Amino acid sequence: MKLLDKYILREFLRFFIITCVTFIALYLIIDFFEKSRMFLSNKATTVQMASYFLYSIPMIISLTLPAAILLSTLLTYSFLSKFSEITAMKANGISLYRIALPVLAVAAIIAVFLFFFTELVTPYSIQKTEYIVKMDVQKQKSLGFFKQNEIWYRAQNAIYNFKMFDVEKNILRGITINKLNPGFTMQMRIDAERAEWKNNQWVFFNLLVTTFNENNTPSLEWAKEKVIPIPERPDDFKIIQKDAEKMGYFELKRYVQKIQAEGYDISRYLVDLQGKIAFPFVCLILVLIGMSFSVHSERSGGVMQSVALGIFIGFSYWIVHAFSMSLGRSGILPIFLAAWASNILFTSLAAFLFYRIRT
Repeated sequence: MKLLDKYILREFLRFFIITCVTFIALYLIIDFFEKSRMFLSNKATTVQMASYFLYSIPMIISLTLPAAILLSTLLTYSFLSKFSEITAMKANGISLYRIALPVLAVAAIIAVFLFFFTELVTPYSIQKTEYIVKMDVQKQKSLGFFKQNEIWYRAQNAIYNFKMFDVEKNILRGITINKLNPGFTMQMRIDAERAEWKNNQWVFFNLLVTTFNENNTPSLEWAKEKVIPIPERPDDFKIIQKDAEKMGYFELKRYVQKIQAEGYDISRYLVDLQGKIAFPFVCLILVLIGMSFSVHSERSGGVMQSVALGIFIGFSYWIVHAFSMSLGRSGILPIFLAAWASNILFTSLAAFLFYRIRT
């Protein structure tokens, strides 16, 4: 590694560490004031509060790491430009590509780290924070769980099993409900293709109801559509539903393969699956955008103006990414385009800006 690479990396890593620590601290402070009333009203202990915020850190890192890279790049190259160090480098025949290479290499490493971090650490930490809030602090009872890519829910006298729960449309799919007598003998079994929440009640479709009498003799009833009076509402099942954001790439991939084999629509999950691959690449894209605006300040003379504009464009990535992902989940955009649209757009922008500062 050349002396110049070490110098640029030292400056970048210094800003990167400071930025990461600042983002984590700010997030924890804001979250503390938002959650303080809930903690105090439930008489949470100091250990419970400390555990919650400790397990929140991996999620904060996953959310703010690209922003930290962007801001660190802007600060690093802005100060190099401000003191004419980039001018001196170019005067010695060093191209802007070569000047950007050390930070790009670190950003590539961070992108790989971000992928595996969100795969191995972040999902567990999110589950842990939810468990602390709901079970330890709010004293809620765990009536269900997400296991083997299925939802299991235990009611007072019944056990529910669902293959899939669409939380946006309040639709249950692949339903099996076993209603039990007080002596834990089978009273009724309901198998249905799906159930929809309409007019504050569950409407079941394509269902088979098996009723058992005192002699355990079954009687069958098939119906195309029928209202089944069960006490649980959609919010009861949302607590145990595991969203795509709470699953790593490989866990989500196994879930997608399973529900696809069972014949369910997996379009929205494929968008999330592609998004988990596309998102880490933002680290590289934001480095190029950040450097372009930083070096531009060398010519325009407005370091803070370039930094502010670079931050604005960098954070616009999240808006475009979230918007295109929502269009993909609703079926308006093709799956691949929905997940990669923001990367394609901002890579083109970064290439254009980088080309301009060379000329």
